[in-house]
Amino acid sequence: MDKVLVLGVGNILFTDEGTGVRALELARERYVFPDNVTLLDGGTLGMGLMDALLSCDVVFVLDAVLGGGEPGSIYRLSGDDLRKSVSFRDSMHQTDLVDTLIYCDLMGHRPEAVVLGMEPVDYQTMGMELSPLAAERLPLVVDLLISELKARGVEARPRPSA
Repeated sequence: MDKVLVLGVGNILFTDEGTGVRALELARERYVFPDNVTLLDGGTLGMGLMDALLSCDVVFVLDAVLGGGEPGSIYRLSGDDLRKSVSFRDSMHQTDLVDTLIYCDLMGHRPEAVVLGMEPVDYQTMGMELSPLAAERLPLVVDLLISELKARGVEARPRPSA
C-alpha cells in the first residue's frame, strides 16, 4: 500500500495564502485517516520537508493556486502545472517545492506530487483569517482530497462529530 503524505502549505499570516494549512486543519477535523496516510502542516518549510517527502510514495499538496481563474476556483495540478501553486513558485526566501522534489529525485526517491488548491481572493494582506469566499469554498478542497484518496483505494472515515 502506498505511503501517502497530505501536506498543507502556505503562510497563515497572509489571508488566503494560508488556504493549504486551513484545508489540512479542516480535513483533520472532519476525517479519520488510515495508518498509511500522514497529515503534515508544512507551513513555509521548503527544504525542511525533505525527510517527509523522501518517506512517501505520493504527496497531495494543499495550497493556494494562482491558476488565472476566478477567486475560489478549485484546482488539481500535476506535472508542469505545479508552479501555479503558490508554494511551488520561485521564492527569494526559500527553496520552492519543485526544487525540493528535484533534490528528492537526486536522493533516489521522488514521490508523485499532486496539488489540490484554490484560487485566492487575497494572499497579500496580512491577516490570520481566510477571505469569506475562500472560507466558504474550503470544504471543496477537502472533498477533492477525499475523492483523490478514494480513487487510490484509501478510505478516510468521517469523524462522528463532523
